[in-house]
Amino acid sequence: MSADLLAEVGREPDAASLGRRALALCAIPSPIGHEGPLADAVAGWASHVYDAGEVVRVGHSFVLGRRADPRPAVALVGHIDTVPARPGEAAPRLEGSRLHGLGSSDMKGGVAVMMALAETLELDALPVNLLLVLYEREEGPYLESGLGPLFESVPELRRLAFGVALEPTDGAVQVGCVGSLHATVRFHGHAAHAARPWQGVNAVHLAGPLLAELLARPPREVERGGFVFREVTSATLATGGRARNVVPDTFELNLNVRFAPGRTPEDAEAELRAWIGDRAEVSITDRAPSGPVCTSNPLYRTLLASTGLRAEPKQAWTDVARLGAMGIDAVNYGPGETAQAHQAGESASLPALEDAYRKLRAFLTTPG
Repeated sequence: MSADLLAEVGREPDAASLGRRALALCAIPSPIGHEGPLADAVAGWASHVYDAGEVVRVGHSFVLGRRADPRPAVALVGHIDTVPARPGEAAPRLEGSRLHGLGSSDMKGGVAVMMALAETLELDALPVNLLLVLYEREEGPYLESGLGPLFESVPELRRLAFGVALEPTDGAVQVGCVGSLHATVRFHGHAAHAARPWQGVNAVHLAGPLLAELLARPPREVERGGFVFREVTSATLATGGRARNVVPDTFELNLNVRFAPGRTPEDAEAELRAWIGDRAEVSITDRAPSGPVCTSNPLYRTLLASTGLRAEPKQAWTDVARLGAMGIDAVNYGPGETAQAHQAGESASLPALEDAYRKLRAFLTTPG
């Protein structure tokens, strides 16, 4: 499979060649937790593009490029894992102007663009020092991401002047990102025979008022840096009961809270607990910070000026938040389509791959 990634080395990229590169990436399954084969293929590719001292591998994650350089460091950031495959997932394929396959939009198309840029740019002549950051386990809990160990092992990353995460953005620059909090909300009742429910307390019924409040609760709009983010709370999982003829004594909801840049997970947790009060037991199971809006960074302004791209808020979570927590300004910009991410029959546009390549090339070659 490494040979497939090398097949396009040395060619001037166009939509077709970028599609073939992305197809080769999609052809190597890399569901979260099983990124090893793709990481090995990436390592083989990197050995043909970079000097040995410019390749750092930590687990199944990489930093590629010259880490000691006086120029401002810009990182293109992408994850190599996908969500797990569905049963009967079709093999990756090219059809007309689209690539079909798991990870095509999220985000192996973006990784293909990153690789093409590393191959074709005159890296020593750029006004910035370009690094590629490729990592594992993005599609899981915040604390399990491969990006954390990578930053611990490569301290030079903390001096990045700017980062671009090639997540799916429909061809727009998406600034900031909403934070995410997951909580298990547990209602306690008392079991009884379903024929005599008055002898117990139905835990599912206890959740009714809270669910009704959620149904009637509109998104809360929050402005940050000229961009409007929507704060929302959603019930995403529900479990309870042990038999069809038994009044359930416990009922659990998973609540997912999305909060705007400028707020912390602690803020979101405090607000959630105050709202639920003593109606249920609350346990926080996962938390991820929001990502700052970095419109004052001169490299952000260069990105927009050199490409003509529009900017909009990121109404989702990405590792822009993790970079922001380390004091690094970053934005999201990638060729994938947000509506295709995590979908059955996922696909990506080949012309969008070429457009992202051309836009990022213009940005990286424009003096700041």
